[in-house]
Amino acid sequence: MKSLSVSKAVTALMLAGLVLLPLYSQLTGNVFILTLFTRIVILALAAASLNLIMGFAGLMSFGHAAYLGIGGYAVGMLAQEGVGSGFIQFPVAVAASAIYALVIGALSLRTRGVYFIMITLAFAQMAYYVASGLARYGGDDGLTIYKRSDFSGLIDLGNRTQFYYLCLACLFGVMLLIWRIVNSRFGLVVQGLRSNEQRMQAIGFPAKRYQLVCFVISGTMCGLAGALLANNTDFVSPAVMYWTRSGDLMVMVILGGMGTLFGPVMGAVVFLLLEELLSQITEYWALILGPLLLLIVLFGRGGIMGALGRAGRG
Repeated sequence: MKSLSVSKAVTALMLAGLVLLPLYSQLTGNVFILTLFTRIVILALAAASLNLIMGFAGLMSFGHAAYLGIGGYAVGMLAQEGVGSGFIQFPVAVAASAIYALVIGALSLRTRGVYFIMITLAFAQMAYYVASGLARYGGDDGLTIYKRSDFSGLIDLGNRTQFYYLCLACLFGVMLLIWRIVNSRFGLVVQGLRSNEQRMQAIGFPAKRYQLVCFVISGTMCGLAGALLANNTDFVSPAVMYWTRSGDLMVMVILGGMGTLFGPVMGAVVFLLLEELLSQITEYWALILGPLLLLIVLFGRGGIMGALGRAGRG
């Protein structure tokens, strides 16, 4: 009970901090912190979507960043063609990510283990090279988005505070959806397949169908994060889909606590804050961050949420 109280208290403090952050930014006049945490919230959403398949379904996808790029390019390409309505851009971004996830999942779920990891990586790299070849939309140089998505005055994405709360609302909505999925009959079957797929198939559950649906839901959520990220940076490039970005998302999930609801959010906050702080100290910040994360993964079984649980029991 004590361990649950510790983890819940830290999680509640983190969520309260995220909600009250714009107030702190206004009181202190620190605009940068709001910009930084907008990016953190968006990538936390992407990490949470990856955790759905990696932590709960046991599917180690190394190509998840492809959906970030697809969602971002959907917004950027429509804006380039004169379609600026967010009511069109966001549904297209989500739908395009869902379709690509359906294609990837239908093919990659025929494999297992390292072969599954490699085929998801291969599909992500395919998306990367296709985006690099789109000369009309910037190619390797990326695509600048001159006007953010327009929601007919309901919300102004040019306003930092309003945009932050939109991103936070999307994150909370996705977390609620993941909680409902994980605790539903569907979610229990998916977790059962992670534990013992042969036994679940033996009692009549179509494993591939359940896993494919979970895979598509995860990709769709990440596509939403991609649409938000494109609006946040006013720019989208093939680099968003590169395999190292997928690696970053995996690190966030593992660091926070794979298979926990709020672990990916905690991991994203800690990872990106460390990255920002260390980059201000030295240009060789990666040499410090890498070994530090390695130590946390090796000796902090269960990530931050697991460490909080052990601290409570201690």
